[in-house]
Amino acid sequence: MTGPALYECRIRHVRRGPVANDFTYASYLWLVDVDDMPRLPGPLRLVAGFSAADHFTGTGRSIRAGLEDYLAGNGIDLDGGPVLMLTAARVFGYVFNPLTVYWCHDAARRLVCVVAEVHNTYGGRHAYLLFPDSSGRATAAKDFYVSPFLPTDGGTYRMRLPVPGRRLSLAIRLDLPGAPPFVASVHGTRHAATTGALLRMAARHPLAPLAVAARIRRQGIGLFLRGLPVLPRPASARRPRRTRTATRTEGR
Repeated sequence: MTGPALYECRIRHVRRGPVANDFTYASYLWLVDVDDMPRLPGPLRLVAGFSAADHFTGTGRSIRAGLEDYLAGNGIDLDGGPVLMLTAARVFGYVFNPLTVYWCHDAARRLVCVVAEVHNTYGGRHAYLLFPDSSGRATAAKDFYVSPFLPTDGGTYRMRLPVPGRRLSLAIRLDLPGAPPFVASVHGTRHAATTGALLRMAARHPLAPLAVAARIRRQGIGLFLRGLPVLPRPASARRPRRTRTATRTEGR
């Protein structure tokens, strides 16, 4: 990677079953080296801010430090190797990241693991430690409350998270016993993170993180009004969850 990049994306959520739902929306994401974060001139920081408080426990000195604390708790030392992070930035002080992905390499630039950090609309966050195969595929047991229409546990995530190149192509499928799968995908095209590119994307997708959160909530209200039953939120999920427990899974 030669510098930070922007991906203008199409994000799709597909739910099958008696109350089916399929919606797609546009946004943009950053791909950055956590050791070389974008340094933007003053006014642009309003539309592209990055903070350690938005990731892991929120108490790390930096995003890298928060990630390394998490990995150390799982017995992993990258020995200073590079880490690429795909994420949304803060825009006018607000951020919502349904998914942040970290591709973690060792000092020889070999991929060691991938961390998928999931955020819900209740302010909680949880990280899944993954060991993908050569095609970027991995599995993990679901153990975090994300949607009021999906159980907290009992499901299996099947993820495809290859390192982005000219194109970004990620997919997450949730398999639940006796139910159709829920599938989310992200597809995008890479652009150098120039001032012009950032301004164009910010203009095409104003207040992008807020718009993403609003769309997800609006879809949830629609599903509820169409009769999809709401599952009780576990007591452990009623406060922002920032524990660093991960599930080690081998790629399939």
